[in-house]
Amino acid sequence: VQLQASGGGLVQPGGSLRLSCAASRTLDYNAVGWFRQAPGTERVRVSCISSGDGSTYYAAYAQGRFTMSRDNTKKTVFLQMNSLKPEDSAVYYCAVDTTYGSSCESGPIFRAWGQGTQVTVSS
Repeated sequence: VQLQASGGGLVQPGGSLRLSCAASRTLDYNAVGWFRQAPGTERVRVSCISSGDGSTYYAAYAQGRFTMSRDNTKKTVFLQMNSLKPEDSAVYYCAVDTTYGSSCESGPIFRAWGQGTQVTVSS
C-alpha cells in the first residue's frame, strides 16, 4: 500500500490543522496510525484507528484535542488537530499495519509508511 500524507503547515498556537493520509487502496481492514517526530526525538505514535469498528486511541497529549477518522470511500484517514501548541510541532507520518484485520489493541506493527508532513505551531 502506498501512503501520501498532506495537510501540514504553519499555524499559530490555538489554531487547527487537518492532516490527510491518502492510500492506494482501502484501509478498511487495517489499523492505521499517525506518528510524529520532532528534531532530536524518537518517532512516537499520536493516534491509531482499528480496522472494523474503527475504534480510536490517542496519546495522552492528543486526547481531547486530536480526532482521527477514516473515509473509506476516499481511502483516506484524517487527523484533525485543534488547540495546537508549539510542542505539537513535528513531522507527522501516517502508517499502516498491513495485516488483515489488524487492530490498535493488538500491538500493531506498522510496516507501510507515508512520507512526513511538517507541522509548525508558532506565533
